[in-house]
Amino acid sequence: MPIALIDCNNFYASCEQLFQPVLLGKPVVVLSNNDGCVVARSAEARALGIPMAAPWHTLKDLARRHCVVALSSNYALYGDMSARVMRILSQFSPLQEVYSIDECFLDLAGAQPSPTACGRAIHTEIKRLTGLAVGVGLGTTKTLAKFANHCAKKRLEFGGVCPLFEMSTVEADRLLAWAPVRDIWGVGIRLATRLESMGIRTALDLKRAAPSRIRAAFSVTLERTVRELNGEVCLGLMAGPGARKQILSSRSFGQLISDLPPLEEAVVSYATRAAEKLRQQGLLTGNIGVFLRTNPFRTDLPQEDRSLSLTLHPTDDTRIIAQAALKTLREIYRPGFAYQKAGVLLADLVLGVCRTFRPHHVKIAAL
Repeated sequence: MPIALIDCNNFYASCEQLFQPVLLGKPVVVLSNNDGCVVARSAEARALGIPMAAPWHTLKDLARRHCVVALSSNYALYGDMSARVMRILSQFSPLQEVYSIDECFLDLAGAQPSPTACGRAIHTEIKRLTGLAVGVGLGTTKTLAKFANHCAKKRLEFGGVCPLFEMSTVEADRLLAWAPVRDIWGVGIRLATRLESMGIRTALDLKRAAPSRIRAAFSVTLERTVRELNGEVCLGLMAGPGARKQILSSRSFGQLISDLPPLEEAVVSYATRAAEKLRQQGLLTGNIGVFLRTNPFRTDLPQEDRSLSLTLHPTDDTRIIAQAALKTLREIYRPGFAYQKAGVLLADLVLGVCRTFRPHHVKIAAL
């Protein structure tokens, strides 16, 4: 069963360049709420070595030297462009799983005249109808489709479409040997470091690892990744969003935080991420909750665990959700505590109504 993974290139930055052609060919970064961190980069900004999630204030000297254009996030624009892309993709397959705001899995079994031809048509049509460039990866499992998409974007010989499922084992293994293990879906830097210490340095090494060994050393999730790299389907496509009662976005901090401003930035980031998930699933939220926790294992420090929720008129608007999250955070924040974790919880979820994007002025923080 050929599965395609379609992923928009540099999505947020590409949307901005599309609606402001004067930015084409220029290094562009999109910043998080309050213009704190880099959340997206154009290809030109990537070439300058600007890292994701870097605090903007640390990049200003580099930005001045290279005339980098910094833009505030415009989630209404991104949501509208995502909806357009997903509607186009839905015409190519009856089974579509929207994985994120700019990624989508499609089941291309039985596609005519062939799955690869369909993948090339997708690549062409998205560009023609939206102006956005995409990468298309085709594999026999979701993990292989993800890897094929990575190859489609990183290797020029594929022209944006990598039909991994059509390759011989030798050809596919040659590509897997080229890729560091951290490039495989779900691995990341932390797991890659541990895998490398075991001699598993490339994607091919991971494919050839014994699944039982990986499960014992890591988890059943990584074991499934190994099996999927070997063509065994462990992750099926979901035809649509399941019935969800809540959406949670939270994270433990790298270091304890006592001051309100960094907590505000973290909570706005979580609220933004939760709102994106909300829109991807066509839902509205009628209730938002925020929680703050200290480290329960630090018995030498004062302990605090507070949460509060706020009722909303059903919405999927990032601005409203972020403002409500800030209001709630300020209610529960107490000075004198070293917080380890914060989170945003969206509840009272209902099916939403798709809204039409209305262009508005976008602030350009050019240096």
